[in-house]
Parts: sequence; structure tokens; C-alpha cells
Amino acid sequence: MDLLSSPWPALAVVALALFAGVAAVTLLRQRDRIVRQAAELAGDVEQLNDRLWALADSEEHYRSLIEAQGDLIVRRDGPRIVYANGAYAALLGLNEAEVVGAVAAPRLVACRPALALDGGARVFDECLATPDGERWISWVETVVPVALGKTVLQRVGRDITARIAGEQELVEARARAESANEAKSRFLATVSHEFRTPLNGILGMADLLGDTGLDPEQKTYVRALRTSGEALLGLVDDILDFAKVEAGKLELASEPFDLALLLETVSELMAPRAQAKGIELAAHLAPDLPTHLIGDRDRLRQILLNLVGNAIKFTDQGGVGIRIGRDGGMVEIVVADTGPGVPEDRRQAIFEEFEQADDSAARRHEGTGLGLAIVRRLAVLMGGSVGVESREGEGEAGKGALFRVRLPLPVAGDAVAPAPPDWRGKRVLIVSGAPFGAGFLQETIAATGGVAMLAADAATGLSLLRSNASYDAALIDQAIGREAATILAEAARAAGVADCLIMLSPLERRQFGSPRDAGFTGFLVKPVRARSLYERLSPRPAPAAPVTEMSGPGPSQPPRPRLTVLVAEDNEINALLVTRTLERFGCAAIWARDGREALAAVSACLDATGPSFDLVLLDIRMPELDGLAVARAVRAMERDRPGRARLPLVAVSANVAAGDRAAALAAGMDDCLAKPLDRVALQRWLDRVAGPQTLTLSA
Repeated sequence: MDLLSSPWPALAVVALALFAGVAAVTLLRQRDRIVRQAAELAGDVEQLNDRLWALADSEEHYRSLIEAQGDLIVRRDGPRIVYANGAYAALLGLNEAEVVGAVAAPRLVACRPALALDGGARVFDECLATPDGERWISWVETVVPVALGKTVLQRVGRDITARIAGEQELVEARARAESANEAKSRFLATVSHEFRTPLNGILGMADLLGDTGLDPEQKTYVRALRTSGEALLGLVDDILDFAKVEAGKLELASEPFDLALLLETVSELMAPRAQAKGIELAAHLAPDLPTHLIGDRDRLRQILLNLVGNAIKFTDQGGVGIRIGRDGGMVEIVVADTGPGVPEDRRQAIFEEFEQADDSAARRHEGTGLGLAIVRRLAVLMGGSVGVESREGEGEAGKGALFRVRLPLPVAGDAVAPAPPDWRGKRVLIVSGAPFGAGFLQETIAATGGVAMLAADAATGLSLLRSNASYDAALIDQAIGREAATILAEAARAAGVADCLIMLSPLERRQFGSPRDAGFTGFLVKPVRARSLYERLSPRPAPAAPVTEMSGPGPSQPPRPRLTVLVAEDNEINALLVTRTLERFGCAAIWARDGREALAAVSACLDATGPSFDLVLLDIRMPELDGLAVARAVRAMERDRPGRARLPLVAVSANVAAGDRAAALAAGMDDCLAKPLDRVALQRWLDRVAGPQTLTLSA
């Protein structure tokens, strides 16, 4: 069969054509798919480019934030730096490219202990040596993960050089302040010692002089001498107390005390100063106020003395009045005067240290400006407050200042206000122009249920006495004049007044003569105490049998065994005082002029080659050896002589701080007595070393 005429070639051609068509279709499809894939890849590339751009922008933004903060950031893989920001590179004096891949690190100068945080982080401070000098860096060190599960050590640091310098300045400033405070304390202790040493002689000699035979006038002078010495001693204590308050070392007592007695003591102590200026001092305690309270009596006394002393200093006419009462749960102390007052723009400043109401160079009144500052600090320390205002009133009586102190002083136990006598129906005439005392007397009489009529001058008083009204008693102030007072006394006697009392200051009392010769039934001493007024004008009970009271230490004391006392004192006057006092106690006193002489005498006593001492009084401050060194040496000698009885050593010091007493006891002293020497405390020690055969005054 002819191949060409066969159907197979035609079929092959058809098949080939068909294959070619299928192939062409397949290629077209693949081309379309490739085109689509290429388009998709182009889109993906564009998205990746966008993401890369966003990441780059984010990284740049992050980097700018990090650089703007100034923190130092470094990452290390082992010792090699894998990342460091510009701030860290600048710390090394390099750029970032030079730092990455290097092992560079600044030299460590100092390091503070590290503090571990939760999660394994650490916080620590380092002082590093840099091209710009030493810098303090505060680091936070953490372990952070990176790609492929690896971790690197990252430190983020902040320059705290300025803060460390500030802290160092504060430490140095505090050290300087403490050093200055210590120097001031030493200075005050020295000044206190130098003051107390002569005061010890003044007050002690006044005591010795008081034990001799004196006439009444001489006894008055001796009392005045002692009062003045005690006032000066109080001033020294005030200065020391201010230093203690300023240093925060003053401790307040909390014990019961008699407020009425305290007020009377302050009034009597300050009255001579007021009367010397020709002004009046008066005091009034509210009848409904319990007199026994709980608090620091000495600090309250100091507040009163400072306020009253300040008022007297600035008052030239009129007077000063002290009023104590209760305002809610607080005790309120009011001290008013008739002085010039305090300008409103100075009412806060006067409570600051070394400030006065008049701070000009031409001021009339001298002073340190510490009194009111001490009052404010003590009042705040006691939980209270203090303020000043103008007195309210009309005319002259309305001039002056009014200081008000409020303190939380609780009542002691079940103490109640003392009941005044029952004077219901009693009428009393008061003739006085005093700005405070007359009104206080009127209130005191009103508390009893009586009626008090007040006459500010002699003419008004005379008119009232000659009126139809009857009076049971008349109180006439000598300040209106002796002649006028005598005329009023005659008028009172003519009017049938049972009690006619003249009110005198202590100085006037000595000059006035006999009140009875002048027509009066008696007298009252200003400032008038409420209880003195009650006693004078109340019916008097029958006199009781006399009670013999034992006197203080003196020549007539009970007999005691003769003791030998070594007195180590470098001041001749103080030595004379102590030896004479011991002789009055019946003791033999041996004087050692310095510490070395005292130690030699004690050594001879312990070796039984010299006098045997029953007691040794050691002054703390002495030449050659001070009292503390002597005490330590004596105790050491006693330890070298087993079986030897311990010799009683008592320190006598003008420094009365708790630290001084503690130092004395630590040195081997058995006690510490303060100058001026208290004779009662000395007697207790003599009784103690004398043994049970001695009869003490308190027995």
C-alpha cells in the first residue's frame, strides 16, 4: 500500500499541529502566571521597601529619643561591644563607629555596692575616669535577648556627677554645722563653768553668812544677795537651755506640780524689778482652775519669767498683769502690760532669735533678743503656741501688748480647784489705781460670793466710805500716797469698817513703819496673793500649839562621827566655801589645790602613809590633772590593792548637762553634784559615808 496514500501522515500532521497548539496555550498560561507572579513580587518588594523605610524611620526616631535623653547605652557580647550610643562613645572620647567591635572601657575609680532587683537586674554607681575628668554614672544592668536565642549584657547609665557633688556638699555642710554646734556647745559649757564658779562662791557665802548672827536688816541684805545670785544663775541656765532647744537636745519632764505656788514664786521674784521702775506687777489664777497639773514645771517657770521680764523691761508707767486660766482643754497664760505695744509688722519677728520690737540703733532697751525666742521654742516643744496682740480698752488702759500662751497641761490625778472661803454678804472696798492688781482683787473677792467696790483714786474711795453703804473690809493701795491712805483709814474706822488693810511693796513695807500706828488693822504685800487675802479677811481659828520645825544644816545640827574629807578645788573662794561648810557639819576638811596634789593625797591614803579619807570631793576642771583623770587613776590604784575598800568619790562640777554627769560616772565617780553646791545633797553624802550611827536631819 502506498505510504503517501496512507492516512497516517495526515494524522501525524494533525497530531503535531494539535501538540503545537496545546504547547502554545500552555506557554501563554505560564507567561500570564509569571507576569502575575512578577507583579505580586513587585508588590511584595514595594511593601518590604515601605516596611524597611518605616523601620529605618522608627529606628531613627528611637535613636533620636535615646540621644536626646542623654542616657548612656552599651551592649556587650562578652568583653566586645556590639552596640553603643553616641553618649557612651562620647564618654570614651570616641565616635560610635570606633566603639562598636572594640573592648574599650573607661578606667574605674570608685564603685558603690550594687543593689539586686527583680528579674536579675542590678543597680550600681561607678566613678569613671574620662577625658573630661572623673564622672559618676548610675548604671542599670540587664540581660536582653537578641536574634537566634542569643543574649547580650546591656547597661543603661545616667551621669549623676552633679548629684554626687551636691550630696558631698551636703555632707560637708552637715559636718561643718555639727562641728560648729559642738564648738558652740563647748563654748557654752566653758562660759557656764566660768559663770557658775564665782556664783558658787556668792551663793555659798550668802548661805554661810546667813548662818551667823545677823540682825533683821542684815538678813534682808543677805536674802537680796542670794536672790540676785539666783537670778544670774537663771540667766546662765536660760542661755544653756536655748542652746539645748536649738540643738533639739532638751528633754521635757512630765510630773505633777503646783501651778499656784509656781505663779506666786514668779510674781515675788519679778516684783522687785517692777517696783524698782515704779510700776505694778499683779497676778491672778482663775478660781476654777485646778492648781495641780502635769508638765515640766521648770520650763513653764522659764516661760513665765521670760514673758514677765520682757513686759517689765518695756513698761515705764502703769504695770504688768499675769492671768492664768483654762481655755477648753488648754491652760492659757496671758501676760499684759501698759507699755508701748508691739507694731503689727514686728509681731512675728520678735519671736525670732536676736530680734526685738525696736531694732533701730537708737533703741532705748538693750537685750539679746533671746527671751521671746526661748518662749516660742519651749511652747512649741510642749505642744502649745504663743502669740502677741494689742490690749483692748479705752484710753491709757488700752495701750500695751498682750502675750498669750496656750499649753496642753493635763490635771494631775483627781486634783480639783481649791474651794475659796464663803464670803457671801461680805462687802469690800478696794481703793487702787493699779491697772491690773485692783481688777484681779475684785475677781478674787467675787469668786467667794462677796461684793467688791472699786475706787480708782482717794476722792472716790472717801466718797464711798462716807456714803450710806457699809463695808466689812477696805483694801487701800499705798500707791495713792501715804497722806491720802491715812485719811482713808480714818474714814474707814469712822464708818465702822472691821478690817482696813494697807497694800505695800516690800520696799514700802520697810519704810512705812507700823501700819497700826497709821490707823490700819494690818497690811498685805504686793503682789497680793489670793490665799494671803483670804487669811487676812477670814475669821481666824484659835491658835494651835506651836510646832517645832527642824532647821536646815548649820551649827546646831545633830552630832555625827567626825569625818575627814579631801576637797580638790583650784578656786580659793570655792575651796573656802566647801571647807567651811564641812567644818560646820563637824568634818575635818583637807584642801588639795589641783588634781596632781589630790592624787598624791589619795595615794598616801591608800598606802596608809597619810590621812585616811572618808570622802573625796573632786572638782572636774583643775590644773595639772582634771577630776576625771584623778578618778580613773584612783580606781586603777584600788584595783592594784585587792581587799581595799572603795573610796567614795563625788564630782563637783559647774557643767550640769547629762553628758557631763555620764562622763563623771564613767570615770569612776559615785555621784556628781552641781555648782552652786547644794548643802542638803552634801549632807546626804556625809550621812551615807558616816554609816547608820548618824542621825540625819530628815530622820
